[in-house]
Amino acid sequence: MTEVDILIVGAGISGATLAERYASIGKKVLIIEKRDHIAGNCYDYYDENGILTSKYGAHLFHTNEQDVWQYINQFGEWYPWEHRVVARVDDKTVPIPVNITTVNTLFGTNITSEEEMKKWLDENRVEFSPAKNGEEAVLNRVGPVLYEKMFKHYTKKQWDKYPAELHASVLERIPVRTNYDDRYFSDEFQALPKGGYTKIFEKMLDHPNITVLLNTDYFDVKDQYRGYEKLFYTGPVDRFFEFKTELEKLEYRSINFVTEHLDQEYFQECSVVNYPGNEVEFTRIVEYKHFGNQKSKKTSIVKEFTVDEGEPYYPVPNEKNQLIYEKYKEEADKLTDVYFVGRLANYKYFNMDQAFKNALDLFSSLETKNLEHHVAGTTF
Repeated sequence: MTEVDILIVGAGISGATLAERYASIGKKVLIIEKRDHIAGNCYDYYDENGILTSKYGAHLFHTNEQDVWQYINQFGEWYPWEHRVVARVDDKTVPIPVNITTVNTLFGTNITSEEEMKKWLDENRVEFSPAKNGEEAVLNRVGPVLYEKMFKHYTKKQWDKYPAELHASVLERIPVRTNYDDRYFSDEFQALPKGGYTKIFEKMLDHPNITVLLNTDYFDVKDQYRGYEKLFYTGPVDRFFEFKTELEKLEYRSINFVTEHLDQEYFQECSVVNYPGNEVEFTRIVEYKHFGNQKSKKTSIVKEFTVDEGEPYYPVPNEKNQLIYEKYKEEADKLTDVYFVGRLANYKYFNMDQAFKNALDLFSSLETKNLEHHVAGTTF
């Protein structure tokens, strides 16, 4: 491409959405992607058993945002999928989120109504208003026993920090049900794409105005590109400013995915089984065959071990990191026509629909209101 209007770093949700939107209004777009594929962490493929598998962990699309739902349906066919998760706790299997069945199974109670469940929660919870950290957030909702059994050690495995060391918002978003509803999400729209997410991204980027450069680190080639109107960066924000040695590095968590191919039809009863306790080091086992009710004589499972080193997946939301991020944001605000967007660039946890909406809103704010400078998503 001899002429570039829009330069985008990263071909995940944020980058692909911005690329599609700018291409649709006639801009020439170049995406520079470090990996050998598009779709970011949503990338999926068919494994040796013919099972559609996500390379970077299960991605379940759910939203209450009508505009986001309409947007993604332009690029492929979606089928309804209500995600359900169970956990192995004290040699028992219970649904997540916590609901009536969870409490009855673990404590031998006989709760049968929402009123009784609310009463049980009120009697067991420890009130913190407002909660100052993740531990207080959980204690405020379910009390110390469920906190110990289902949240404390799982959080340590996930973040290498106990809930008390994390921002309250991390655990406040975990739902607790006062009925028998065992769906992991309660959003109006819950679906998976037929044929996988990669096909959705292929359709999004299938435009003559879009060029994608794979296997390329932006920082190795950035000096080759000049004269573009805007740069959108979706990688880790501290990586962008690595020359500023006076600023500390932000913390991220990565995941080590360990795949096992098994000569049996199924391994577990549903797609995702969580392991909140200390008896194993992994956080969960995903059996992708369950998604879309795929058929195969064999199966594959993926154990997830959350680790410090490796590809960054999650920002670590606590006060220390938030203060460090604010310093990077001050540097970002000084730049002209450079925009930081997405989970890593904004150092903020986004669900899939939030990532789509964040990018769509950024495009809208820049192009319909002609704002001169904007950095999306700046708080937890």
